[in-house]
Amino acid sequence: MSLHLYNTLTRRLEPFVPQNPACPTMYVCGPTVYNYVHIGNARGPVLFGVLAELLRRRFGGLRYARNITDVDDKINAAAKELGVPIAQITDRYAAAYREDMAALGATVPDLTPEATAHIPQMIAMIEGLIASGHAYAAEGHVLFSVASFGEYGKLSRRDPDEMLAGARVEVAPYKRDAGDFVLWKPSTDDLPGWESPWGRGRPGWHIECSAMAAAHLGETIDIHAGGIDLQFPHHENEIAQSECAHGGKIFARFWLHNGMLNFGGAKMSKSVGNIEKVHDLVRAHPPEALRYALLSAHYRQPLEWSDGLIEQSVKTLDRLYGTLRDLKTLVPDLVHDPVIPDAMEETLDDDLNTPAALALLADFAQQARHMRNQFVHQLREDSDRSGLREAQVRLIGAGKALGLLQQQPASWFTRGSAGNDTHIQSLVDERNAAKLSRDFVRADAIREQLASEGILLEDTAQGVRWKRA
Repeated sequence: MSLHLYNTLTRRLEPFVPQNPACPTMYVCGPTVYNYVHIGNARGPVLFGVLAELLRRRFGGLRYARNITDVDDKINAAAKELGVPIAQITDRYAAAYREDMAALGATVPDLTPEATAHIPQMIAMIEGLIASGHAYAAEGHVLFSVASFGEYGKLSRRDPDEMLAGARVEVAPYKRDAGDFVLWKPSTDDLPGWESPWGRGRPGWHIECSAMAAAHLGETIDIHAGGIDLQFPHHENEIAQSECAHGGKIFARFWLHNGMLNFGGAKMSKSVGNIEKVHDLVRAHPPEALRYALLSAHYRQPLEWSDGLIEQSVKTLDRLYGTLRDLKTLVPDLVHDPVIPDAMEETLDDDLNTPAALALLADFAQQARHMRNQFVHQLREDSDRSGLREAQVRLIGAGKALGLLQQQPASWFTRGSAGNDTHIQSLVDERNAAKLSRDFVRADAIREQLASEGILLEDTAQGVRWKRA
């Protein structure tokens, strides 16, 4: 099966064929860096990072950009409150964002353009829009004329009047139409600003992404992705200004939108206050479990975030890593650069179906446990272990496609522990080896030793588990 993606623009599942067969282009809307991001902001980078790796495997290359918005009224307000330059705010939180995304295993983009580094490109694009009659200057502002673009609304499929009624727009006397949006606005002396043909000012939000995408990926890009909450007005406005600036050329061939992350029954949002910051979560929970949780629902569907979801993700990874740990006692060879199974690739080819991919991962683990149990029951040291090795490689390879199961089992089980978990695990592994060699006296001695240290062992169908009494 070839890669198929759901295109929000056409409302259809379509085969994806890039403009350049050797190197697709993808732009993902990044954060506005005025504070730590919440876990809902991480859903897109994690999910579309899985897509980025899939595209690289499929086509051999990729130009993946994820921007940083480092000029914005919220940033200005935060800097003013603390009495510091905006760069002090943006540098701090951009660094925190990169650190938090790395903890979650989000694929690092090839390009991370920052808005403030692209002011000349924005000014040039605005000048072109004015020259072609799609924008106009008024009282130090420059606004895009929505009426000049007949296809306005083609992404969200709503009538412009309906979109205007449902959106928060500034009704100002200098606008020709209430729906016209800002490309450039004046800056007072206490605000950041750049010189322009319309006076000292700063860009509007929407023009930033259009200018950065064109500068790094070209006038037409293959995939533009982001949260469904950005569909209108941000993405709608990007289409309008980009296609008008580039003589009607298609701005993005595929539009992908991830569903919202809900918390306590409502959309997670800083304005509502029902947020959980990634910066805090990765310090309180295993980051890989947070990643698993973000992958647990299809990217186009909403995801209900909860402590229960995190706990279940930890338990699931305990089982998966437990399977790998138990396999390692029989086939200790390290797996280097595992091949991703065809079945996993085919599952992700179906519109990045991560829930089905996680189910397939569980199936591979179950098969591996079954093979291990059969082998153990044979109690023969000279038995062929190639099947077990294949099961191990398949499981690790399937996990690789999702950014899971890539650490050593011992590392997973000793996460965040200040105690002697490595010592405990080594004894558990030694006991497993003793049982396989039918040295039951040694196996029982190890169990008693661990019990004296307050460690209880449990032999399960999935392997040996331990816990502190």
